Amino acid sequence: MRYRTLGGTGIEVSAHCLGTMMFGAVGNPDHEDSVRIIHAALDQGINFVDTADMYSRGESEEIVGKALKGRRDDVVLATKVHFPLDDGTRNRSGNSRRWIVQEVENSLRRLDTDRIDLYQIHRPDYSTDIEETLWVLTDLVSQGKIRAFGCSTFPAEDIVNAYHVAERRGYGKFRTEQPPYSLISRGIERSLLPTTQRLGMGVLTWSPLASGFLSGKVRKDQPVDLTTGRAALTPFRFDPSIPGNAAKFDAVEQLIEVAEGIGCTLPELALAFATTHPAVTSVISGPRTMEQLDGLLKSADLTLDDATLDRIDEIVPPGTDLYQPDGAWRPPSLTTPALRRRPITER
Repeated sequence: MRYRTLGGTGIEVSAHCLGTMMFGAVGNPDHEDSVRIIHAALDQGINFVDTADMYSRGESEEIVGKALKGRRDDVVLATKVHFPLDDGTRNRSGNSRRWIVQEVENSLRRLDTDRIDLYQIHRPDYSTDIEETLWVLTDLVSQGKIRAFGCSTFPAEDIVNAYHVAERRGYGKFRTEQPPYSLISRGIERSLLPTTQRLGMGVLTWSPLASGFLSGKVRKDQPVDLTTGRAALTPFRFDPSIPGNAAKFDAVEQLIEVAEGIGCTLPELALAFATTHPAVTSVISGPRTMEQLDGLLKSADLTLDDATLDRIDEIVPPGTDLYQPDGAWRPPSLTTPALRRRPITER
């Protein structure tokens, strides 16, 4: 297992991070089995564990807390805050001081620990001034409740803005960013990764298998079960009859040939690829079973040569997004028509 320094924190983390989104009701509801998987990952050299308060409404954090009993000091523990845990309750989500102060205590309780090594803002919140968010995070560091803080799925311009606000106000800075990144989702190579490099930030990437599209089970000219798993949640992403999906299926077939040519599986190729970019500190993988964890660990021994990377670049050019991961954040400037259209009287 390779280890890298996390941004400017001085903390060393494994190049592969154990994601825990699939532990709990939405994935593996068996707590004992989930704990065994976490222990197996730690025994194989992974020292970085990432969770979030919203994963299975806090259940994932509880499972991680159980697994880390007696091993807490050997693990770099990361969690996140932003999303609501309850339906229809006001002021119980977002990036406000009020919510973060309340929810960090809940995360500490569920994780059964007295500190969080990396506390991340799960998504942007334009209803809250970034100064408010940085202020409370800096206070939590001073109080010893968190060691460092970062952001997740923030656009480059928001990261730069947060950096300058922190500089002006004397607050702590975001030390990390957690974006989606895979063989078929390379958009962050355009501006996000160069930005994090210039600012000295660590990067933890998620969805290296593109929500299962790079699992090797989704193939061209083969029937796709749209009733289970990720395909059931977003069938339009996986339905081969939709013309816009053709490029993804074609790329997968070519990438499978690349993997077979170097004697590995497509998932192993995908994980190894994500660790290759010099801006990427650690790649988050979220296994649900021990078998899936074994596949993750095999990729840790795989080194891709320049010829392989050149071939990947031919199939999916750098900076190209063939696939938009589930849960990837889209700014209001794209999702709110009124922000893109002048009033009818002014056109």
